[in-house]
Amino acid sequence: MWHLYLLLDVASLSVPFVFSFHPKLKFYRLWKYFIPSTFIMMAFFIPWDIIFTQNGFWGFNEKYLSGIKFADLPLEEWLFFICIPYACLFTIYAFKNLLPKFSLSNKTTAVVYFSMQTVLLVALLYFYNRWYTAINFGYSIVLMALVYNYKREALNVFFPVFSILLIPFFIVNGFLTGSWIHKEVVWYNNAETLGIRIGTVPIEDSIYALGMLLTVFVLMEKFREKYSSKIKKMQE
Repeated sequence: MWHLYLLLDVASLSVPFVFSFHPKLKFYRLWKYFIPSTFIMMAFFIPWDIIFTQNGFWGFNEKYLSGIKFADLPLEEWLFFICIPYACLFTIYAFKNLLPKFSLSNKTTAVVYFSMQTVLLVALLYFYNRWYTAINFGYSIVLMALVYNYKREALNVFFPVFSILLIPFFIVNGFLTGSWIHKEVVWYNNAETLGIRIGTVPIEDSIYALGMLLTVFVLMEKFREKYSSKIKKMQE
């Protein structure tokens, strides 16, 4: 079972990659935005991952890994930050292209935003001394505030699709945290979390996914806008 984590990465990527070339989706045309956006996200999330691994806040079961490591992180963990965002961003843009009305109104987005911010802020104030909770919630609070104030329309699309993405996300993370296998692939130090789990998945993981995916989505949208503006100026 050394290949389990790698198989989960590849399985998550495979179908979205194949359908990236579908004539109605053409997600491959967005690679020029996805690649730099993902690397910018990784510039923050990878050091965070390394530091938490080195300090024992979470870790990996060697039984399910290839044994290849870079900067103390398994190869599979590096691939996670490429494969999972790719699959999720493909889904977001598929909804955006095929179901453009699948979005929230500004009023509903505001209700969701302020509700989430309230819950995260209260949790952060009470559990500021738990590292995964504090860094994770703090990052998402700041990120959502910036997006809400400077690119609010992105949340209209992101929030409803993210709620759907949580289903496959919890399935994949369920495998990683031991829901259907003998031992977990990724373990967590419960002293650094709220101790609340959905199945075997720490509740913090859902906010971690939100922060990771929203970062890539907003950056992609910004890069698209800049590229469109550049093309428009060239045509004038």
